[in-house]
Amino acid sequence: MGDALGIGPEIIVRAALQGAFAPDAQGPVAVLGSSAVLQRAAAVLRQRADVPGLVIARIDHPADLPDVPAGALAVLEPEARPEGWDGLAGLPWGQVDARAGRAAAACIRQAVAWTMAGAAAGVVTAPIHKEALAAAGEPYPGHTEMLAAESGWHGQPADVRMMLANQELKTVLVTVHCALREAIERIDVEAVLSTLRISHAAARTWGQAAARIAVAGLNPHAGEGGLFGREEIEVIAPAIAAARAEGIDARGPFAPDTVFMRARRGEFDLVIAMYHDQGLIPVKYLGVEEGVNVTLGLPFVRTSPDHGTAFDLAGTGRADASSLVAALRMARRLVQGRVAA
Repeated sequence: MGDALGIGPEIIVRAALQGAFAPDAQGPVAVLGSSAVLQRAAAVLRQRADVPGLVIARIDHPADLPDVPAGALAVLEPEARPEGWDGLAGLPWGQVDARAGRAAAACIRQAVAWTMAGAAAGVVTAPIHKEALAAAGEPYPGHTEMLAAESGWHGQPADVRMMLANQELKTVLVTVHCALREAIERIDVEAVLSTLRISHAAARTWGQAAARIAVAGLNPHAGEGGLFGREEIEVIAPAIAAARAEGIDARGPFAPDTVFMRARRGEFDLVIAMYHDQGLIPVKYLGVEEGVNVTLGLPFVRTSPDHGTAFDLAGTGRADASSLVAALRMARRLVQGRVAA
């Protein structure tokens, strides 16, 4: 469900009204969240004359999905509901609240538990608010890090990477949610090589056995032969060489200011970016409506919309569900690819 006080509940209801949750070859879809919060979101949308009503059916376990009436939105609530859960629907829209942060974290943990147990094929996450998560006492800066920790083995988080994708461009990040100075310090041969391995393996699940992967440099002009920094020479190029020795079609490092344009024109299938904004700005500039965030390296499929909680829109009935619908569509395609593989 994401943050109960953001646009997550509203876009879930809107997507359901558009038929995005209807069963297909990959099976039915259920929402893990507060049925009261989703009822409130549905009431907001019903105030608009062009929006029909929606039946919300609460169930206890994914195994109960076949019993949900056609056209209804199936809602699962976490088995362990945190303090403040019952009052979520009475909180003001668009505000940071630790109770909403605790609820979002509880839903994420339950989703991972059920998926890891085989009760679901994948997870699509609506936006959470990082400040609310922190106010709840959670040590994670975002979804990606929490999912990695919750799905790891023997206390070790899964080695994951964030990919942002739309119909024109796919970018995978070596570093994600950290200060830029820290991101530069984290970029080493193993980090870049691991990103290439994870990206190559993930591409196979969506039907690209030999994806053409471009690697962006860290510095302007990809370092200009060492004039603007030596990371390309000492870190990125050796990682690319090692990946190529493993049969991965990795190329570069290329100048960051042109490599995304080249990929968009069809020269590459994926671009590896060194840090958060380097990789996300090009994709988001093309429009967040079709953008999807995909976590690579998890033992299950996970996608999410390419936007945040939009507190300024929460409760207005004006939020656009396009990116959530795209995330659902991408998740189903990736699940199908995993099954075929």
